[in-house]
Formats: sequence, structure tokens, C-alpha cells
Amino acid sequence: MNLLVVADPLQGFKIHKDSTYVMLREAARRGWTLWFCEAADLRVSEGVVEARSRPLAFTDTQEYQHWFELGGAETRALRDFDAVLMRTDPPFDQQYLYATHLFTLAEQQGARVFNPGQTLRDYNEKLAILRFPEVIAPTRVTQRAADLRDFLAEHGDIILKPLDGMGGTGIFRLTRQDPNIGSIIETLTHNETRTVMAQRYIPAIVDGDKRILLIDGIPVDWCLARVPLAGETRGNLAAGGTGYARPLSPRDREIAESLGPRLAAAGLLLVGLDVIGDYVTEINVTSPTCFQEITQQSGIDVPALFIDALERKVTAASRRKEG
Repeated sequence: MNLLVVADPLQGFKIHKDSTYVMLREAARRGWTLWFCEAADLRVSEGVVEARSRPLAFTDTQEYQHWFELGGAETRALRDFDAVLMRTDPPFDQQYLYATHLFTLAEQQGARVFNPGQTLRDYNEKLAILRFPEVIAPTRVTQRAADLRDFLAEHGDIILKPLDGMGGTGIFRLTRQDPNIGSIIETLTHNETRTVMAQRYIPAIVDGDKRILLIDGIPVDWCLARVPLAGETRGNLAAGGTGYARPLSPRDREIAESLGPRLAAAGLLLVGLDVIGDYVTEINVTSPTCFQEITQQSGIDVPALFIDALERKVTAASRRKEG
């Protein structure tokens, strides 16, 4: 099976925790032929979506920047691969958006892309929660300072976040007593020219911001609770949080089993739900992580679960095409 992964530069992978790395390791263990390109290597030529891709092989070393070997570049249509795996990290900027449009065109030409271009566009990682109001805390989306001040006045303790970030970047906690309310709102909204999200602060963050993985709509039985540093409100590992794998609580499972089938029906093979307490705070679809942490601490082989699901999708698509 030929798998093309579209990702950020391989030499930047932190292989001790990178989820894409262990996905590819598992695929290679099964004998798949791996190909790599960056989003900048996508193109359309004579109407066909192509990638200037290079064969990817693993070396015998676990050293950073030396764990892989790349062969000579070849230009091939995306439809000629058995599967295309989109694993480029946010931010969801214009270049990312353009890539999703190329994926949609490639899918119309027979390519199998995961997650598909249309769903990547439809499910903004912050805004997608608005599709499921029954599982979210009070939320406001706006670029107007007055709207944010009203929301703060109503709830007293809120979180403000940009709509295109990752890893906790640009997230602020505001209370009514904060002396920098105006400056923070001006900074995040770029003086009311950029839309942001405000959410009521959830005190349960002290117990962790839980990442629940959904693979083809089915929750992995353990999640990763990312517990913030003392004095910090962000649990993100990139912001210094510590990850503890835990079995899903009854509420976690209720949320996952409610949203999972609906997200799978939309075409999302891999989703990372962020849950604080009883509430979903984000729905991650671009490049969900935490595979390694959950696997190492729970014994659940998350990469194998994912590659199993990918194989099933590719096999089913091939049978439909033959039929």
C-alpha cells in the first residue's frame, strides 16, 4: 500500500512524542510504502492535483534529524496513492486553506485524503464546538470589544482565544478585576478586526484538559489529561502542562459516544476532542496528537488502532471502485 503523508519538515519532528512519527512507524511495520511531501509541494498541472513527493524510509537511529532517509523526488498524482494523510500542524492560515481546496479537487479525481479537505474547512478547531451546543460551556464568538466586555461582565471569569492557533498560544484568562482588559482585547482582536472566541472559565482545568481521541468515530478507551503548571491556566503540553493517561470517565465516554458517530459521518477519520470537566472546548481535526503518551502510559496501541482504521477505509473505497 502506498501512503503519502503531507506534513511539516521531518527534521523538525520531536520523535519522542510526535504522533505522525508513530503512525508512519506502524505503517512501515506493516510493509506499506511511505512517501513524504510538504504542502508547498502540491500543485495542479493540466487539471490534475499532483505532489512532488519523495520515498520515506526509517534509519536504524533514533537521533533527531537522522531517523529518516528520503529518496529522489517524483511527481505523482494524488489519486495514484492508496491514501493521503494530511498532518500539517495549524495555524489554519491561507496556505493551509489553499491546500484543503487542492485536496477536495484531488478527491473528486479519485484520491483518498484523511481527513478530507472539505471537513478540514468545515470543522475549524475552535468554531466546530458550536455544532454541539449541548456539550459546551457558555461561549461567545465576536470581534467586537463591547461583546467581549459584556460576556466578561456576565460570567466574571473567562478564557479568550484566537481561532487559528495551537498549543495554547494566544490564550488569555480574564476576570472582572484584571487591569489589562482593554489591552488584551485589543491585542487579540487586532483592534476589532479579528474574530475571537470567549468561553466561561471552567475550574476543572486544575484536574487537566483531557484529549480524547476518536478513530473513525470510536473513542480510544484512555485519554490524556494535560494538567497545567502551578499558576498556569493552559494545560497544553506545549505550554508546559504534564500529561497523565487516564481511563475515560462516564462523562467522557458519554460525550465521545454522542459526538463520535456524527463526526465520522462527516468524513473525519481522526479527531481529538478537548474536554475540561463536563464540557468540550475544542474539536481538533488538523493533526491531533497524544498517541505516544496514551500508548506508553495505558498499553493501548493507538498507532495500530489508527492504521487499522485507515486500512479499512482504503479497502472499502477500493471495493466500491471495483464494484
